[in-house]
Amino acid sequence: MSVIKTITKDRVLQITTILMVISLFFARPHLADISFSTLWSILGMMTVIQIFQYLHILDFCAYRLTSRANDTRQLTWMFLALAVVAGMFLTNDVTVLTLIPLYLSIATKYDLPEVLPVTLIGMAANFGSAFTPFGNTHNIFMMNHYAVPTSVFFSWSIPLLIASLILLFLLSLFVKKKPVPTVPVLDIHIMPRPTIITCLVAGLIFAGVLNVIPAWVGAVAAMMLAFGLEPKIVGNVDYAIVLTFTGFFIIISAIRQVPQVSNLISSFMGSEHSVYLTSLVSSQLISNVPTTVLIGKFTTYAAALFLGSNIGGLGTMVGSMCNLLVYKEYTNWSSKSGKHFIPGFFGFNVAGLAILGVVGMLILDFVY
Repeated sequence: MSVIKTITKDRVLQITTILMVISLFFARPHLADISFSTLWSILGMMTVIQIFQYLHILDFCAYRLTSRANDTRQLTWMFLALAVVAGMFLTNDVTVLTLIPLYLSIATKYDLPEVLPVTLIGMAANFGSAFTPFGNTHNIFMMNHYAVPTSVFFSWSIPLLIASLILLFLLSLFVKKKPVPTVPVLDIHIMPRPTIITCLVAGLIFAGVLNVIPAWVGAVAAMMLAFGLEPKIVGNVDYAIVLTFTGFFIIISAIRQVPQVSNLISSFMGSEHSVYLTSLVSSQLISNVPTTVLIGKFTTYAAALFLGSNIGGLGTMVGSMCNLLVYKEYTNWSSKSGKHFIPGFFGFNVAGLAILGVVGMLILDFVY
């Protein structure tokens, strides 16, 4: 029952369900428009992420790194490095949910800066998750929808990661240096055998994303492992995101059959530049995940969509669902008001969007 309550309370799923019901009045969706490979891959990823959380892998790494920081800027750099790497494999959402409470607990105890480091951790998680085919859900969708070869995907993501890391480093220089006491390392034990097995299962899921094996193999293996380790893990899986993507597919299948709407969207898909800019702007309004699924059904310019939707995670609070989690975790763990956080978060994100938006256009023109 708790699983059902959690699913029904998900706001994104609620909105998606309402839109899905409305779309059914206009057209009947086609089963072929639902990417079951994407759904299996997302289910597998959400399950293995819960296993990693259960094993406290990220907590262990975070405390080991931060215990060596001498000042606030160095502490921020260590969190950012871990956020980028964790985002690549554990998604931006899980990275934010783990690292921001940890940073804020340290910052509150030692009176350290909060707004900029927390904002940058959110950015770093987004940048890291954009790098791998399985780092975030819309990359998984693109890999399945466009059948993108692995080498091609990384030819897109490597230039973006390099530009993102340079931006992240420049913004981190605004963090004022302030000495910090040595952060004590908590006694977190890692269980070697379950960790190794989980990594092997994650490899099956990654192989499914890359179309090496059927996507359902990794998902089933992850569910079996979760149940074997601790049945409660299965109940903590984010099933709402799987149902949300199912809703996206149904909505877009219906939209494509409405000539007026289909023609309007198609009118913005004429070139790589227009796809890039449309996905960039659309992400600011409806978030980058639904933007990718929507535009992906109307264009063959996959590289432009990849760039626009991932850079579009910057900017407004809804640019990425991860941004909303950043704000939520700040209000939950900071001793200061959330109103204090919003101006700084928005200012640095808009600056990042402006800079990386221009760089993205240059990458599209001269690198891809």
